Amino acid sequence: MKDAVRTFVAVEISSAVRERAGELIEVLRASGADVKWVEVGNLHLTLKFLGDVASREIPRVCEAVERGTAKVAPFELEVRGAGAFPDARRPRTVWLGVGNGAEEMVELHRHVEAKLSKLGYRKEHRRFQAHLTIGRVRGGGPAVVELGQRIEQQSDLLAGKMQVREVVVFSSQLDRSGPTYEAL
Repeated sequence: MKDAVRTFVAVEISSAVRERAGELIEVLRASGADVKWVEVGNLHLTLKFLGDVASREIPRVCEAVERGTAKVAPFELEVRGAGAFPDARRPRTVWLGVGNGAEEMVELHRHVEAKLSKLGYRKEHRRFQAHLTIGRVRGGGPAVVELGQRIEQQSDLLAGKMQVREVVVFSSQLDRSGPTYEAL
C-alpha cells in the first residue's frame, strides 16, 4: 500500500516494569537459545495490530481508539509471570503475563476492537490474552530446552504494578537494526 503506515494500538509500560523485564531478558538470554529479544525501550502491551494503514486514515483510527477507550476507567495492572506460546516446553513467543488488570485489558481490547471494526478492521478470532512479548524463538535444540526451564522458573515473577491511564496508537518502522515505534 502506497503512503501507508504500519500501525498498532498498545499500552505503554512503566519504567519500573520495563527495567524488571530487562532483567528477566538477561536471565533468559543466558540459556543460549536463538531468540530475537525485544529491545527494552520497545516493550509494550499490544491491544490490536492493524498492519498497513493509509496515512489519511490515521486520524480516524486515533479517533476510534479514543472513543473505545473512553468506556474504560483507569485501572491498576500487574505484570506477572514469565510464559511462552504455545508453552514453555515448545517456546516460540516468550512473554510476561498480566495478573490483576487482565479482565480490564480484555474489556479495553473489546471496546477498541469494536470501534475499529466499524472502520473495516477485522476482529480477531482468537481470544485476547494480555501479555508483554519479550522475545521470539528462532531456533531449536538443547538451548531451547534450557530456555523453557528458565521460563518455568520465572512463572511467579512479579515484574511490577502500573496504572493504565491511556492507550496509544503507534507507527512501526522496520529496518535492519529493528523496529522503531512512534506515537501517532
